[in-house]
Amino acid sequence: MMSPDSEKAIEGQRVVGDTKAVSETGSRHGDSHGSPLHRKLKSRHLQMIAIGGIIGPGLLVGSGNALHLAGPAGILISFALVGLIVFFVMQSLGELATLIPVTGSFVEYAERFVDDSLAFALGWGYWYLWVTVLANEYNAISLVVMYWSDVVPQWAWILMFWVLFLSLSMLGVLAYGEVEFWLSLIKVISITIFFIVAIVISAGGIGPQKIGFKYWNDPGAFADGINGVARTFVIAGTLYAGTEMVGITAGEAGNPGRAVPRAIRQVFWRILIFYVGMMFFIGILMPYDDPRLLSSTSRTARSPLTIALDSAGIHVGAHLINALIVISVISAGNSSLYVASRTILFMASTGKAPKIFSKVDKRGVPWAALLLSNLGACISFLSLSGSAGELYEALITLSGLSTFMVWATIMFVHIRFRRAMVAQGQSIEALPFQAAWYPYGAYAALGANIFLIFFQGYTAFLNPFSAKDFVINYILLPVSVIFFVVYKFWNKTKWVRLEDMDLYTGRRADDTVVLEGVEVPWWTKVRRSLVG
Repeated sequence: MMSPDSEKAIEGQRVVGDTKAVSETGSRHGDSHGSPLHRKLKSRHLQMIAIGGIIGPGLLVGSGNALHLAGPAGILISFALVGLIVFFVMQSLGELATLIPVTGSFVEYAERFVDDSLAFALGWGYWYLWVTVLANEYNAISLVVMYWSDVVPQWAWILMFWVLFLSLSMLGVLAYGEVEFWLSLIKVISITIFFIVAIVISAGGIGPQKIGFKYWNDPGAFADGINGVARTFVIAGTLYAGTEMVGITAGEAGNPGRAVPRAIRQVFWRILIFYVGMMFFIGILMPYDDPRLLSSTSRTARSPLTIALDSAGIHVGAHLINALIVISVISAGNSSLYVASRTILFMASTGKAPKIFSKVDKRGVPWAALLLSNLGACISFLSLSGSAGELYEALITLSGLSTFMVWATIMFVHIRFRRAMVAQGQSIEALPFQAAWYPYGAYAALGANIFLIFFQGYTAFLNPFSAKDFVINYILLPVSVIFFVVYKFWNKTKWVRLEDMDLYTGRRADDTVVLEGVEVPWWTKVRRSLVG
């Protein structure tokens, strides 16, 4: 058996050898499509984005709706299962993004490793997902701010934050990274404090009584059995949406070889602590049939954090949680606009969107893509009509389905990539970051995502059949198929053979050389010790 030092030296030689091969094929410094974006994101930016970048108003407010639908045990099951899927999705994406850090991320991987038509359908679907999320953020922050004052009409608040988000995005990627770093840090600290306060409240240290697991017995652990769990799968998918953002930011990271693996490894703890932890604490602090969870007077009134603090006599908590929601919305909106613009930028640079949206200024800011994405989010003004509640729920449902479709594509692309590595005689051991429990985790997550795509809307078939719910839950499936088929026949694209896949373009030689210093994951060490 080789010593660890000898093994590392050999792996370093393999990586350097791959780097030379990249040099021979050309374009080793950058994306295969020559992205003009600047690589200024630092490791601390990516790590904080990975930890708290997607802790948005959905977790702080939407978790209350999830509790009402599924009960305390039901939300733990749905969020834990979807969290496990996210873990494997991020392992697969981390392997690809560390080796080939391109701005197009999994959309470009779909083009190179599967079929250009898949990239077309995926790219537009992913852009729509984030435009929809951004529209939700505008609607959310306008309602939250009006909790303090309703002198200014809601449409005016939406317009003001529309200008604010666009202005922040126009400052450049380094400004985005700094804003996200500090806002995410505030969110992480605030939620950690809430967890500590929740423990004290449950133990009877604050509030009128000791709670413990009282509400697990009355009204019960499940609100509607398996149906309740099923209804919260799509909510969980929506709240987890954005974990794949690290793959997009890798294209603008200064040293993705070190930054991306570290950020990816934070995903498991983020899922366990912030998402599953939040579901656990709100499940013990209030009953799932609390009428305040469904209050129609204010989005903040529905926040389970506000309800828990108010019930414990901490009445100032409503203002504190309100402020946290505002911070979360600004962070989530900033990230939504970032991801949407980078996605449409890649699409435009590859002929899948009008060329004008590939325009970038001298500071590396994709101003045209940012403007288009922000204009698309103006659908938030539709929420000002009387059907605002129905529109919000419809947008949430659409976002959830899109998330499962994107995750399924990431898993499929990764599996194709691994098969191409074998077909072309490439060493798997030379990969700077290796996905945990491959191939079992990858195939299981692919199957789980495909299952959830169809399962998440099954309640529409319950008696009586709901045509409206059926359309909302599944409309993106035929639309995506139409996009795929039309683009394929119009452009006569071909399925990429394993032997013909480009596994080199987009690697960065400067990052690749230093990868031998990256800490080897524990699962890789175990596997190597077993195989000798």
